[in-house]
Amino acid sequence: MDHMGILSLIPPIVAVVLAIISKNVIIALFSGVFIGVLLLVGGNPLTATTSTIGDYIFPQLTDGYNAAVLVLLFFIGGFVALMEKSGGGAALATSSAKFFTTRARAQLGAWFGGIIIFFSDLGTPLIVGPVFEKIFDKAKISREKLAWIIDSTSSPVAVLIPFIGWGVYIMGLIRAEFDKLNITDSEFSTLVAVIPFQFYAILAVLLVPVIALTKLDFGPMAKAERRVRETGQLYWAESKPLRKPEVTNEYTTGSRAILVWLPLLVLFITLFGLLVSYGFPFEPVPGGDFRVSLSTAYLFAAITIVLLMLIFKVKKFGETVDIYTTGMQKMVYVATTLVLAWALGQVIGEMGTANYIVEMMKGNIPAFIIPAILFVVGAIMAIASGTSWGTFAIMLPIAIPMAVALDAHLLVCIGAVLSGGIFGDHCSPISDTTILSSTGAGADHIDHVKTQFPYALLNAVAAFIGFVVAGITGSVYTIFLSVAIIIVVAWILSRRQEKSLTS
Repeated sequence: MDHMGILSLIPPIVAVVLAIISKNVIIALFSGVFIGVLLLVGGNPLTATTSTIGDYIFPQLTDGYNAAVLVLLFFIGGFVALMEKSGGGAALATSSAKFFTTRARAQLGAWFGGIIIFFSDLGTPLIVGPVFEKIFDKAKISREKLAWIIDSTSSPVAVLIPFIGWGVYIMGLIRAEFDKLNITDSEFSTLVAVIPFQFYAILAVLLVPVIALTKLDFGPMAKAERRVRETGQLYWAESKPLRKPEVTNEYTTGSRAILVWLPLLVLFITLFGLLVSYGFPFEPVPGGDFRVSLSTAYLFAAITIVLLMLIFKVKKFGETVDIYTTGMQKMVYVATTLVLAWALGQVIGEMGTANYIVEMMKGNIPAFIIPAILFVVGAIMAIASGTSWGTFAIMLPIAIPMAVALDAHLLVCIGAVLSGGIFGDHCSPISDTTILSSTGAGADHIDHVKTQFPYALLNAVAAFIGFVVAGITGSVYTIFLSVAIIIVVAWILSRRQEKSLTS
């Protein structure tokens, strides 16, 4: 097969190592691209620099598909900023507070609130956390439990939604690989088909109501819950709550719940109304038509929320414009990451990285185990680097061609990469969503990581087993096996925890 041998592994390895060391995805991806180009041009640093910029970065910006994705990201960024600053999420949660009369209802309320704020993984902790902390205190539920719930409804929920920034980013990576492999399937249809195989994200979201309704707490979380119930103490003596001064409900003046549900309703009606005209869900929607429909939907939703903010005097028109443009500016980092991810994918494609890995694995590793391997590698990479997006950028350009060449289930392999990245993002102490979850809940960060990790590990083990089985069967129903595993194991661990605490 056409490849540069072991040298083809250097760019992704450099990207992974630098992501871990620097904690900066931009630096890591650019370095991986540059080192790869340096090897391709024979070691001349000046030629490598000009080629990196002129042959690998610029073409990503001039490509019609890529440009459309980047424009779409800016529409999404502006809408998300308006939604976050409107205070509608906090208003919706506050107006619902009277329904949370039991411990289970309080936990389910925070869980449902996190799902509602699906449009922003970083917004979930900072909107839901401060609203529900007093409700949890009154119900004698630990701050650690609140941090786990909002962390479980941030990135694990966001990665399951194909029409927000996460989905657009992932579809961009998938499309790039499909084009190289001459796969004509729609990236939107592919990502939708992958959803049942995103085992870790689904399990992370579902474990919350399982624990809330059955009270099957275990590990450090059970001890934290017992501390609050029996002593009323919100923290351990040595805890240092993580609460930044800017995390407040400063945007709730004049806000209404309608500021959340009406713009989202407009978004859904516009998006699906336009998609139906292309034959959705019975016919695959071409990528270009999908991006135009989604951009239009986000624009109409943004106009709706601006009008509502003016009607209820939440903000002045000039302020809404500033919020919208600031939100667009925040997507520059995402756009840069995506451009460099495309460039790295092009480099390792020309170096034959996936071809080399396939050649090494062919005949030595059965195809059915590949999804499980991808999940483990992605998880280790994401835990160490604290970034799921960086993990996707490095792993998908390797996983997709490898799955095709080794005749592994493609959808399962993509789901494994996404699940590994989300597991690492969910439990890594250096992940931004993990830190913000501690902040939003007003919890000690180390306490959050310690109490959450056993739950995350349970989900990861169940997901791993699911990927082994799905690697054999390719069945979407494998998720039910993984769900059954977490319920049974949670029950066993909870019973053992009770015995150890009472003995």
